[in-house]
Amino acid sequence: MSLRAAFYLRFSSDNQRDESIDAQKRAAEHYCKSNGYKIVAEYEDRAKTATSDKRPGFLQMIEDSGKGLFDVIIIHKLDRFSRDKYDSAKYKRILKKNGIRLISVTENLDDSPESIILESLLEGMAEYYSKNLAREVMKGMKENAYQCKHTGGLPPIGYSVDPVTRKYIINDEERGIVDTVFSMFLAGYGYNQIIRELADKDYKSRYGKPISKGTLGTILRNEKYTGGESNPCFMIFKWCYF
Repeated sequence: MSLRAAFYLRFSSDNQRDESIDAQKRAAEHYCKSNGYKIVAEYEDRAKTATSDKRPGFLQMIEDSGKGLFDVIIIHKLDRFSRDKYDSAKYKRILKKNGIRLISVTENLDDSPESIILESLLEGMAEYYSKNLAREVMKGMKENAYQCKHTGGLPPIGYSVDPVTRKYIINDEERGIVDTVFSMFLAGYGYNQIIRELADKDYKSRYGKPISKGTLGTILRNEKYTGGESNPCFMIFKWCYF
């Protein structure tokens, strides 16, 4: 009688696409065919990092492992299962309790002492890769910020992004909002007075709504307007010197 197999397929959002899922699936199907496993279930998570267990497909698979639906789980590599050694140990223990074996297609691991050491090494390398990548990404974002380059998301009101240099530039259509906010604030006007003035000038947010107190507070606190030693390059508007 063939053992029943479930796939778990995952790709993260860094330099991977849906084709990664397809490649993992083909490799898993080939492995099952070569080893006589019968495919009975498939779970997947797209654009989900394995540094967290907050993955719907993964958690559903773990839950189903206790229902007797399959005998083994096939993964392409151990880092598809988890990149956190504590999560990995936790969920492998659950699978073991439920009588489910975890099989990596590309890593030939068995129950030998050598495989136990190798598996621990591979899991440690996967976690190191993930944390080191996050550190390098953050370092790059900080350097981009120091050079006044856009680091992602929607630019603040009053700013646009130069498509060539990726640096912040003043948005002439919105600069009046920022000028009004800071000139009135420096003159001692309160939030309600500033908001009324913005409304009288028919200034609106990018969503077509009146400027709210929350938006006003965000403008006044944002170092992209106010500058400071930590963000010397953001002194673009004249109101940054207060």
